[in-house]
Amino acid sequence: MKTLNLYLVLGALLLAVGLVGCATPAARIEKNPEIFARLTPTQQEMIKKGQVGVGFDQEMVKLALGEADRVLARTDKAGTSEVWSYVTYDGDDGHMLYRGYYHRYYGWGDPLYPYYMNYPSRRMREQLKVTFGADGKVASIEQEKR
Repeated sequence: MKTLNLYLVLGALLLAVGLVGCATPAARIEKNPEIFARLTPTQQEMIKKGQVGVGFDQEMVKLALGEADRVLARTDKAGTSEVWSYVTYDGDDGHMLYRGYYHRYYGWGDPLYPYYMNYPSRRMREQLKVTFGADGKVASIEQEKR
């Protein structure tokens, strides 16, 4: 019985490390070394820091920030562009509960369902928006100033 419990604890730890590992630029770079290798040293440094710049393509943005929480289509007189939105969840006292993509696949009753989803006064706050032009490159970045 103790051996079974030990295996369950070790399995849970490995799962947790795997989930956290996917959330960092370093883990995404490790999964996509060929994309990272073709970039300039300046671009590589920005991606390592989780930053994006005007002119980045979608693969570069994914390396730096991960999958977008929401993808929107913006249409104006210049045409249609794609907007990637990254959000965070805050409690009523202003502290960040969580930011990231992983939360979208959990459901009620799931024992791994993130704790903050049941937080009675959580607020979703848009932290960053990246707009891609017709050429598929970043045309603008809107970031919250704190």
